[in-house]
Amino acid sequence: MDLRELRYFVAVAETKHVGRAAETLFISQPSLSHAIRQLERELGVALFTRHSRGMEPTDAGRDLLPYARRTLRAADQFAEVARSHATGDAGRLRLGFQASGAGTLGPRIRARFAELRPGVELELKRYNWGSEVPALRTGEVDAAYVWQPNDLTGLASLRLAEEQRVIALPVDHPLAGEPELTLAQIRDVPLAWTRQAPREWVRWWAVDPRPDGSEVRWGAENHNAEEMLENVASGQGASIAPESMAAFYARPDIVWVRLADTEPLRIDLAWDPATSGPVVDAFVASARDVVAGRA
Repeated sequence: MDLRELRYFVAVAETKHVGRAAETLFISQPSLSHAIRQLERELGVALFTRHSRGMEPTDAGRDLLPYARRTLRAADQFAEVARSHATGDAGRLRLGFQASGAGTLGPRIRARFAELRPGVELELKRYNWGSEVPALRTGEVDAAYVWQPNDLTGLASLRLAEEQRVIALPVDHPLAGEPELTLAQIRDVPLAWTRQAPREWVRWWAVDPRPDGSEVRWGAENHNAEEMLENVASGQGASIAPESMAAFYARPDIVWVRLADTEPLRIDLAWDPATSGPVVDAFVASARDVVAGRA
C-alpha cells in the first residue's frame, strides 16, 4: 500500500464512480479499477460494492475513509514543511545583539522578516559588550547586530546605521542639565569600564586617548548594561553609549546628554557566509529592505 493507492481510494469513495474519479486523477479507468482491486487484495477486505450506477463504499470502506484522508493530509503537510525548510520559509534564526542592538531599525527588520518568512522562528540571544562576534564565529548564533569597532575578518556584513554617541550621567550631576557636552567638558568625569570586551573596544568607547592628550579617568567596572546603569546612577562612573540606549534604557535617575565631538557608532549586521542558508539570506534581505527604505 502506498500514498498513490490511498489517493485513488479516497477519490473513488468521494465520487462513488470509477470513471469520474479517473478523470479527476488524470488516469485511465482500467488503471484505476486495477489499482483499487490491488489495494483490496493487499488489505484483505472489500472496499466497494460495485453496481450499475457506480461504486458504493462498504462498511470497511466507510470506516477506513477518514483514516485515509488524515494520512494523505499528514503526507501533504510533511512535504510542505520539507519544502518550507528547503526554501527558507520555515526553521529558526538565532540573532545575537547587545544592549539596544540595531536601535530603532531592529523592530522594523524583525517585522519585515516576519512578512517575508512568517514560518521562521526568530530567537533573540542577548550578549554583553562585544561578545556577539565570538558567538557568531562559534556558530552559537546565525547572525548578529555588531557594534563597531570589531574584527569581522571572514564574515560578511551590512552597514545598518550610524548613531550619535551620548553620555549617561546621574540626574544630579553638575553637567546633567547641559543640552550638549564636549570631550573637554567631561575630562574629569570617571567612566565605567569592563574587562568583558577587548581593551581596544573599551578605549574606543571612552575616546582614549583624548584628542587633547588628556588621560581618561576610569570609574567602576561593569559586566553588562544593567550594572553599567547602576554605576551611573550611583555616581560610580558615567558611560558613553549610542543614542538609542537613551530611549531603550530610560531611567528617572539617569540623564543622557549628547556628545558633540565624538565619531558616531557604526552598527553592522554580520553573518558567516560559509554557513548561511536561505533563512539567513532572507534576514539579510529584510535588513537591506529596511535600510533602503523599502519596508
